[in-house]
Amino acid sequence: MVNSGDTAWVLMSSALVLLMTPALAFFYGGMVRRKNVLSVLMQCFIVMCALSIHWVLIGYSLSFAPAKGFWGGFAWFGLRGVGLEPYADYAGTIPHQAFMIYQCMFAIITPALIIGAFAERMKFSAFLIFTLLWATFVYAPLCHWVWGMGGWLRNLGALDFAGGTVVHINAGIAALVTALILGKRVNLDKNVPTPHNMPFVVLGTGLLWFGWFGFNAGSALAANGLAVNAFVVTNTAAAAAGLSWALIEWLRNGKPTIFGVCSGAVAGLVAITPAAGFVSVIPAIIIGLLVSVFSFIAVTVIKPKLGYDDSLDAFGVHCVGGIWGALATGLFASKLVNPQGADGLFFGNPKQFIIQALTVLVTIGYTFIVTFVIYKLVDLLIGVRVKEEEELMGLDLTQHHERAYTVLE
Repeated sequence: MVNSGDTAWVLMSSALVLLMTPALAFFYGGMVRRKNVLSVLMQCFIVMCALSIHWVLIGYSLSFAPAKGFWGGFAWFGLRGVGLEPYADYAGTIPHQAFMIYQCMFAIITPALIIGAFAERMKFSAFLIFTLLWATFVYAPLCHWVWGMGGWLRNLGALDFAGGTVVHINAGIAALVTALILGKRVNLDKNVPTPHNMPFVVLGTGLLWFGWFGFNAGSALAANGLAVNAFVVTNTAAAAAGLSWALIEWLRNGKPTIFGVCSGAVAGLVAITPAAGFVSVIPAIIIGLLVSVFSFIAVTVIKPKLGYDDSLDAFGVHCVGGIWGALATGLFASKLVNPQGADGLFFGNPKQFIIQALTVLVTIGYTFIVTFVIYKLVDLLIGVRVKEEEELMGLDLTQHHERAYTVLE
């Protein structure tokens, strides 16, 4: 039977998660140079359009139709059989289509996160083809394995409440692959770009934090105590991580920055995502405090030493944060929080940590290989990177014939 309160909460959460993609557009758009801000906004918005259609046609069926195997298949093609009655295997108190549209918003933002790795240098046409192929052959299978009925990682006992593996590790590894193959931006060593609009970054962070309550608390799929727990630990972890990053900068550089606080808050939101429905508030603080340490090292130490150009640190924040969050779930999960989950290592169940580690490794390996193949295929067909003169001019003009600012300072 449909519960009106649960349905209202899931629909509201769907809207909150959808808001996260425009929020990401501002977050990423503020970090690039002014000549590329519209290209980032355009990429985020076209993902909302393209993936919404992809999801209702084939994406939802491939991801969630019940089946044992690589993905769900085409049983629910075009939402055939996905009606307004509850589907008990996923959510027994909301219409099936409410669950479908909620999951659609996850499918939209996941490939959008990858934009941060190749910002300022990928053709728009190549981006669109790459995104559709990636959603089909990377996101859908992994989503089915972890969340779908018959998915082998789900059957193994993997815990991912709201997308630590399916969304963040997945997108973060794809970001690393594209950054490695695409190469550095032109003249990067001589002219290190700085964020052109910090207020955009702050605005984007605030909207992401706001939308993330739908991302995590909405994953309870009901207006209940589990949603409340996910809401509380999400806010707590983000706050701890933002504070932690500021303290790290203060100790290391003598001054904290708003950019650092924003980076830390997003890292905290990433890390708590897989754990939000399984851990209590003290573990959430620990998860938030430590993720800033790990992501800070990835961004300021590892990236410069290895020399890859992950433009906006999609790998350093989302993949590193997602890995820590997935492993931390295996440490801190407790059935006292969620009886439908499992106890973690610190609650007497070391097996859960092993399952989480295996899920992380599977996600990394599968996403790395298939993303590489998709990139090479698109590059072979139409070429992925813009010409050097187009990159120097900026993607706003060369890809979209538009300019963000008509009055230059």
